[in-house]
Amino acid sequence: MALILQYINDMQGFMDKYGDPRTNQWFLMSSPIPTFLICLSYVYLVKVLGPRFMENRKPFELKNVLIVYNFLQVLFSAWLFYESLMGGWLKYYSLRCQPVDYSDNPVATRMVHACWWYYFSKFTEFFDTIFFVLRKKFDHVSTLHVIHHGVMPMSVWFGVKFTPGGHSTFFGLLNTFVHIIMYTYYMLAAMGPQMRRYLWWKKYLTTLQMVQFIGIMVHAFQLLFIDCDYPRAFVWWIGMHAVMFFFLFKDFYNQSYSKPKVRAKSPQPVTTEIKEVYKNGLKNGYTNGHTNGAGAFVRARTVLPAGN
Repeated sequence: MALILQYINDMQGFMDKYGDPRTNQWFLMSSPIPTFLICLSYVYLVKVLGPRFMENRKPFELKNVLIVYNFLQVLFSAWLFYESLMGGWLKYYSLRCQPVDYSDNPVATRMVHACWWYYFSKFTEFFDTIFFVLRKKFDHVSTLHVIHHGVMPMSVWFGVKFTPGGHSTFFGLLNTFVHIIMYTYYMLAAMGPQMRRYLWWKKYLTTLQMVQFIGIMVHAFQLLFIDCDYPRAFVWWIGMHAVMFFFLFKDFYNQSYSKPKVRAKSPQPVTTEIKEVYKNGLKNGYTNGHTNGAGAFVRARTVLPAGN
């Protein structure tokens, strides 16, 4: 216990020394432990507690809640995308190399605030999974879904703590743009079956998400080959997250759209041969042209698969 407390104390000292002083005192930013515990609680809620709670209950009807929630997420994502543009990417940032501006410059400060709100948005996205559980859509609570939502708050926390601005915010720029489109799709889908004819582009939404991660990979890993005043550790951190999510989404795409659907064959009767003729009377029944009930016996030995 003493070693654990010493480790926590040393970690806190490291955070205070190297963390961005502009965000040190902000909500949830003094230590990674609260964020980590929230992420663990999310996983436990959607994988264990939620399904157990819903086991003997009917699915909740959340149509109006879903429409409002997704509409608000569209607005939130659009605002974050706009703030990322105005905080640097529209006029001041370079796609090739962008160090973090740690000054109190109004543009830099605007990006710092956008980074924190982007971090906060990762918690609001937990409701995607919670609504699946309440509607008993347990097949939607996939490994991809839970990893994606469960990892992101912890990942973004480090960015806001140490590098709130600069090169890594390209991740947030692309991600918020994709989320505008994604939550628009979810909002339309929540409106009911009458909207299905307008939702033919679901497959392309997954493709867009994969393209997003390829763009983030290329943008991050380019700093491994050029000189840039930006921490290499965060280059690997962002880049490897993009690699992981790309392959998770690719696997989902293959499972959902690429594998041919095999039609189930109708089950065929399975017959059992009679290997031994019972008694002379049964044998005589066949040789004399009389079944003596043998025909019924043979039919009874024809076994159909269960369920037929």
